[in-house]
Amino acid sequence: MVHWTGEEKQVINNIWSKVNVPECGGEALARLLIVYPWTQRFFASFGNLSGAAAILGNAKVKAHGTKVLTSFGEAVRNLDNIKGTFAHLSELHCDKLHVDPENFRLLGDILVIVLAAHFGKDFTPAAHAAFTKLVRSVAHALARKYH
Repeated sequence: MVHWTGEEKQVINNIWSKVNVPECGGEALARLLIVYPWTQRFFASFGNLSGAAAILGNAKVKAHGTKVLTSFGEAVRNLDNIKGTFAHLSELHCDKLHVDPENFRLLGDILVIVLAAHFGKDFTPAAHAAFTKLVRSVAHALARKYH
């Protein structure tokens, strides 16, 4: 179990309460698919992913990014039970979807960048550290079934 300080919980909840989930989720997933094009193989049913413009304009990418970030919000609401919160998704991504667990870390890193870009100076070093810890915890929980 990850130990969260009161300050970490406060900064995470403060930033998260202001996150535009559809906007940030779509942007984070789009950036993942653009920067790490090999991740596109998991999204073959999404249609045209032929370049950055196509990915950024793809409604299925935006919708799935919203779904991913909505699930990430469950981690924020359950900071003291992230592994339990993501047990089912870990099983799904491992057993059915066969997603490389390294992709969870990559998406987490991109999410921190997206949040920093959206919140600017409000995304303080303390917020950066807390969200980095959070995305690592979520990635670890999602990869748990793989071990």
